[in-house]
Amino acid sequence: MKKRNLRIFCLAIVTVLLLGVLAGACFTADGAANLKPVELQFYMVGDAPKDLQLVQEKINELAKKDLNVTVKFNYTSWTDFSTKYNLLLQTGQPIDLIYTASWLDYAKLARKNAFKPLDSLLPKYAPQLYKFVPKDYWNQVKVNGKIYTIPATWKEFTSNGFQYRKDLQKQFNLPEPDSLENVEKYFEGIKKNMPGQVLTGEYVSPGPGSWSFSALEILQMKYKWVNFGTPYGLVADYSNPSNIKAYWGSPEFAADMKMFKRWADKGFWSRSALSAKTDMTAFDNGKVVAIIQGQNPNKYGASLVSAKNAHPDWEIGYVPYPAVNGIAQVAHATQNGYAVPFSSKNPERALMFYQKLVLDKRYNWLSQYGIEGVHYNVKDGYYEPIGDPTKTGFGREGMNGWGWRNPDYMLFDKSFDAVKVIFEQMGTIASKSKYRGINIFDGFAEDYSSYQSERAALGTVLTQYLAPLEAGLVSDVDAAIKVFMEKAKAAGLEKIQKEYIKQWKAYCAQYNYK
Repeated sequence: MKKRNLRIFCLAIVTVLLLGVLAGACFTADGAANLKPVELQFYMVGDAPKDLQLVQEKINELAKKDLNVTVKFNYTSWTDFSTKYNLLLQTGQPIDLIYTASWLDYAKLARKNAFKPLDSLLPKYAPQLYKFVPKDYWNQVKVNGKIYTIPATWKEFTSNGFQYRKDLQKQFNLPEPDSLENVEKYFEGIKKNMPGQVLTGEYVSPGPGSWSFSALEILQMKYKWVNFGTPYGLVADYSNPSNIKAYWGSPEFAADMKMFKRWADKGFWSRSALSAKTDMTAFDNGKVVAIIQGQNPNKYGASLVSAKNAHPDWEIGYVPYPAVNGIAQVAHATQNGYAVPFSSKNPERALMFYQKLVLDKRYNWLSQYGIEGVHYNVKDGYYEPIGDPTKTGFGREGMNGWGWRNPDYMLFDKSFDAVKVIFEQMGTIASKSKYRGINIFDGFAEDYSSYQSERAALGTVLTQYLAPLEAGLVSDVDAAIKVFMEKAKAAGLEKIQKEYIKQWKAYCAQYNYK
């Protein structure tokens, strides 16, 4: 009787194990056997390329065969994209994959259960991808100890720099704009020799807890405040991050605001700058001769292509801010990622498909570069667009697929050689820094629930009183600072700063950032 029971028990164990193997086979990422057909809803930020449908059909030919999946690629557009993005997650409509980033409140949304935790799903449905992503990247994207997004693995330096018309600098014998003093001389020289030329197109840029005039980025040529514009007028040095302090109201703040007034009075930007719209093509079209804000090395590389195609006689210069302040950072793991929203009906298949996008070269090249022979060719290892790259139906990284960049498969055009030089320079700087270039600032996720009303009130004050001050559009800087600080304190600035500093110091202690 005991032997009979033992045989039955063993048979049951074998049956369970066999069923487990078969169940696993149903969800293998290498075949579509026994998988029901599904359509995945995939959302990217920005605007769709003209030939999206053509490329989507090619991807779906592969996905249908491999995973019994078809994919619908959707875009938010760049017009009011942050509002549209949040609405997508709030309405609960079925979405299977969506772009995430620290600048799109990834951590905040994860805490609010906008995304599914992936810790148990990844090893089962995307095991190769789970191994491919370095362990420290998985750790960096964790929120409350759980993984909610799949990070990109390409080590990208996203620190910005000052881009300018070097041909004009040479033509008028002006200094290289590699310091605040030389930037001023460069602008003065252009203004003198080309009186009707607009110098730079700056604008008010909304951010978490602040509305900052974008020219403030130029202060990275003076300070080591790498994460310039830390909310609420607080700044922290990369080499001593836990020592966070107030910038608004300080003597340095007053001196900087007086410099910006001097620049505004000299006509370095329009008197209507605060109401100006962002023009992403202004430099390439010759409307301005310099870009102060938001121009990272990759954007500089893209500008080399677009501007030089239209103006082959131009020479474009670039001064990376890290080359001046000595601090370079690799993009944080939360910079570009893809999450499975909580509303997803097909999280398993979404991960299986995403694994293909990252690790299968066919999917990766189709989604990043389009159709070879139609949109691009590869010559001597370089990416070459077919036709005018500014008018193509699918340009390089045409889907805005920054999250699934695979360093082993990436193609670059020859202009990227200039970016590689900058990356090498930044890599050397980063290797000598205290935290080896880790972007410690983007890893911090603020929780403003305890001062939400004060934060909203402060935002109004910043728009009304700080932005004109930063743009140099006030008659008396000292008087304007006094009024601004009074209004900011009345709105609850001190409470906000106190709580933010508390959270920041706790974060620094957690990761041993001293």
